[in-house]
Amino acid sequence: MKKFADLIRKLDSTTKTTLKVKALTNYLENATNEDRVWTIAILSHRRPPRPVNTTLLRQWASELSNIPLWLFEESYHIVGDLAETIALVIPNSTGKSDKSLTKFLSEMIALKKEDDDFKKKYVTDNWRKLNYYERFVFTKLITGGFRIGVSQKLMTRALSKATGIDEDILAYKLMGKWDPNTISFEDLVLKENASDFLSKPYPFYLAYGLEGDVSNLGSVDDWSVEHKWDGIRSQVIIRDNEVFVWTRGEELVTDKYPEFHPFADQIQNGTVLDGEILPFPKNEIGTFKDLQTRIGRKTVSKALLEKTPVILKVYDLLEWKGKDLRQRSFVERRAILKDFINNINAKDLPIYLSKIVNCNSWSEVAAERNRARDMRSEGLMIKRKNSTYQVGRKKGDWWKWKTDPLTIDAVLTYAMRGHGRRSNLFTDYTFALWNDSGEELVTFAKAYSGLTDAEFRKVDAWIKKNTLERFGPVRSVSPKLVFEIAFEGIAKSTRHKSGYATRFPRILRWRHDKKIEDANSLEDLEMLIPM
Repeated sequence: MKKFADLIRKLDSTTKTTLKVKALTNYLENATNEDRVWTIAILSHRRPPRPVNTTLLRQWASELSNIPLWLFEESYHIVGDLAETIALVIPNSTGKSDKSLTKFLSEMIALKKEDDDFKKKYVTDNWRKLNYYERFVFTKLITGGFRIGVSQKLMTRALSKATGIDEDILAYKLMGKWDPNTISFEDLVLKENASDFLSKPYPFYLAYGLEGDVSNLGSVDDWSVEHKWDGIRSQVIIRDNEVFVWTRGEELVTDKYPEFHPFADQIQNGTVLDGEILPFPKNEIGTFKDLQTRIGRKTVSKALLEKTPVILKVYDLLEWKGKDLRQRSFVERRAILKDFINNINAKDLPIYLSKIVNCNSWSEVAAERNRARDMRSEGLMIKRKNSTYQVGRKKGDWWKWKTDPLTIDAVLTYAMRGHGRRSNLFTDYTFALWNDSGEELVTFAKAYSGLTDAEFRKVDAWIKKNTLERFGPVRSVSPKLVFEIAFEGIAKSTRHKSGYATRFPRILRWRHDKKIEDANSLEDLEMLIPM
């Protein structure tokens, strides 16, 4: 545990990716195989079930530190992280522990079935024995909320450096169902399997957001234009009569989309398709809200498959008949892709070609962009016709030209403190709009980004002077400030008090020029929903 806690300290003390990879690589080279497996599990979100609820942890920490619970709660709201608060308030350790990370985690798994008295003694005894960072890590593991600014991709990169195994192969090895409590490092990482290479995806090519006037790209004849679909970017791989579905986030999600399983029997082996998974209720493209009913589900019921089926909207072909096509031009790849789609249309598969929009001028391109919301897309993709399929985000050949965000003027009604460097400021806001009668403000969205640091400080000072009530970490404030809120989409929702759900809400600007009477209404919000 000491070595793992020291690793977390190093990771937590820098924002530089190179330093994080170096620290993690060094740890993985020197840790025991058992601790390696658990470290991989923790950093790829495979933590054991939480054995103790946070209410009890707060009570026990308050007692052990000999401070009133209300003061602990206030401290927690200021710090913004429960494990860090506990690590800070518990008295300095009087003993030490030489138990390994694996030993601690096996004890935590067994702890879940014990009674509260046993749990209290176990937790408090360990708090007394561990130093600050060990105590912090121990509590993070107990709570199950282990987020330390290390992505699975970064962890995979470090593991690749430590073992010499290709990152893409490791990404596949670490996907799927495996139990860190039973699997060995040899079986998980070192053992070579032919299937590791069978499912290997290609690195995704990512576009840059278009800056400035679109005509700055030069002649429109050099570019290909299509819609930017609002779904889940994915690669669908058909090799050796098997299908593998990867998301851009390097998650293998084959089992979550059974609609694509027939591809194995009806699409030629050695095919890799790049496209977007889209919801397709009633045989038309749905909203991202529809797709969210499928995301995160461990199992997909027959009823859900019927209510929210999905399709693959394909816009590129990376491998064909087992040959890598990425160095061919975009128009060459598209020509092969178009023939491929035409040949399988009769097979009634849920796969559609993302059509090229024929535009003879940039003004026609702009007009097509204005149709994006009617098409259920986010805007346009503009790709150089002679471009190869590159790796990662490269500037110059692929651009995304998203639609302007929807905006509405809303009233600040509630606030919470932020996290990290903003933990001492009220920066997480709740906004409201007028109801149809114009007599009541109804909550409709939360946002915590968009203002400058100076503006956040000014709003924070105002909130502290204009608080009406306190509800734990939440403060209700006098409804006086108006902000312009931007968001990417809107849909009706029975889960929200307002009756509407917005996508990616953020603050566009503080409307010093408006009074709350000038704020918009729920009726105005409904007018923004695409027909």
